[in-house]
Formats: sequence, structure tokens, C-alpha cells
Amino acid sequence: MKLLVTGGAGYIGSIVTRMLLDAGHRVVVLDDLRTGHSVALAPEAEFVQGRVHDAAEVITPEAGFDGVLHFAALIQAGESMIKPELYWQNNTVGSLALLDAVRAAKVPRLVFSSTAAVYGNPTELPIRETAVTAPTNTYGSTKLAVDLALTSEAVAHGLAAVSLRYFNVAGAYLAGSVALGERHAPETHLIPIALDVVAGRREKLQIFGDDYPTSDGTCVRDYIHVADLARAHLLALTAARPGEHRVFNLGSGSGFTNRQVADVVREVTGHPLPVEVAPRREGDPAALVASADLARTELGWTPEKPTLHDMVTDAWAFYRDQILERS
Repeated sequence: MKLLVTGGAGYIGSIVTRMLLDAGHRVVVLDDLRTGHSVALAPEAEFVQGRVHDAAEVITPEAGFDGVLHFAALIQAGESMIKPELYWQNNTVGSLALLDAVRAAKVPRLVFSSTAAVYGNPTELPIRETAVTAPTNTYGSTKLAVDLALTSEAVAHGLAAVSLRYFNVAGAYLAGSVALGERHAPETHLIPIALDVVAGRREKLQIFGDDYPTSDGTCVRDYIHVADLARAHLLALTAARPGEHRVFNLGSGSGFTNRQVADVVREVTGHPLPVEVAPRREGDPAALVASADLARTELGWTPEKPTLHDMVTDAWAFYRDQILERS
């Protein structure tokens, strides 16, 4: 197929692009490089530098696209509460412009990188697709708005749409000479921040709260290996059905505490990891874990690297070889 990947220079988008190319698809990447990195671009993909708002310049009726995989979004939940206008404009307005282009060009299918943040503070765990959606931050709200728009688009115009909702993505994609991983700036994710500490780039790792009703008092979060997540997007392409918007959660079903993450980082790297317990952050739930039962049964998706050890091992290999050695 001929496919457009928006945000294809980012962490997840670049890895999905690589897998699509390896599967024999033709890929065009649309990315403004605001948060993406040119070094992550697959050389075999056609690259168009631009905003998702301008997708109509790429997705024309004559271009012959068979599908879109949409990753172009701002993702920092904290920032979204301070600068909500940026998130509504980029994540929601940009996505609506993309849908306009998809409709005008009669592109039949779209896979959307959504988020389990749309569920907010869950009333039951693990979280299933039938859970109430009540996001607690602007980031989650902007993603939910796009999910709702996709449902309308599928019903009204026959679009085959799939949304994949997931929490924390970790690890790296390492295959031969290809090495793709996290390059966020600023970094807000726990594992790469911990790697910054063991590498001497930060003084300590802050854990927010140790008095939660969990096994060790720290928050429980779901983690998924980025390679497993990327494979789910390829499966979603073939599972998309005309006139339907299908939603799948992706997760471990159990999750890991922040202290468990710190312990595994120490084990994998062989370095000390000083930890400081800071006060709870407002709005942080004790546990966020997603059920992936539906994805397993309907997509045939099975994680190949489900352990935290696998994720940290690959993340550390990428960090050590691509970040430290090149800095």
C-alpha cells in the first residue's frame, strides 16, 4: 500500500515507518520536525516537511494513498494544562484538517495513535475499551475529541478507522544497523530520565509519592515495548473496516511500580540510581493499567517483549550507543 505517516520523525512514528517499509509498503512521512528528528527519518521514505494542518497538500485525490497512520501530536500532559491552546490547535484542529484531506481524497483507512489518558481516573482495573472516558488533562481531552471525530467520520462517510490507546511506551527498535529510540526534549518519561541519572546527566530520579495503596507505595503504570506497539499499528491497518471506528487498548494488564522501574534500571545498567521521593503530583492516580484482551483476540496481537527488563535493556542500548556516544 501507499501510506502517509504523520509524525514519522518522532519516537513511535519513525519505528512504525521502518516496519511498514520492511513489510514492502511505500511510505510518505509528513512531519514539521517540531518535536521529531531528521536523524530518525527512514531514508527510503519520501519526506515532506510540514504541519499536519497542511495535509491536503500531500493527500491529493491524484496521490493514490491507501491509508494514513496519524502520530503527529504534542504529548506532554503537564504542558497541556499550562498551554492548552497549543494542544487544541495542534492535536485537534490539525487532526480535523487531516480528516478533511482524507475525505476529499477518498483515502479508505486511518489508524490513529490515541491514548489511554482519555479514561482519566479509572474506576476499575485493568481498563477496558468500555470504560468511561473522562480525561483529567487537556492532552487527553484533545485526543478524545479526535476519537469522537473518527467515529462520526466512519458513520457518515464510510472511513475505516482504528484508534489504539496505550499508556507508557518504552524501549527502542534495534535491528541490524537501524537504531531508533526516544529523543524527547525536554524528557518527561520515567525510564529515559532514569537513564540520564545513571549516565551522570541528572543528579537523582524523583518519584512523586510513596504512600499510594500499591505494593510498595509508589504509582503503578502500564508499560509497553515500542516495537510491540509499532506492530499493533500494522495489524490495525488490515483490521480496519469501512464504516466502523474500532478502538483497542494496548497494555500489559498488570503494570509496574515506579520503584520496580528504578530497580530494573539499576539491574540492567549496573549503575547506582539515587532516588528522591517528592510529594504527590495533583491528579496522579495510584494505578493505571490497560487490558489488551480485545487486541489479542481481534487483532491477533501478542507482545513479544512484555517484560520491563526487555524494555530497559533496549532503551539503555540505544541511549548508550546513540545518545551518549554522539553527544
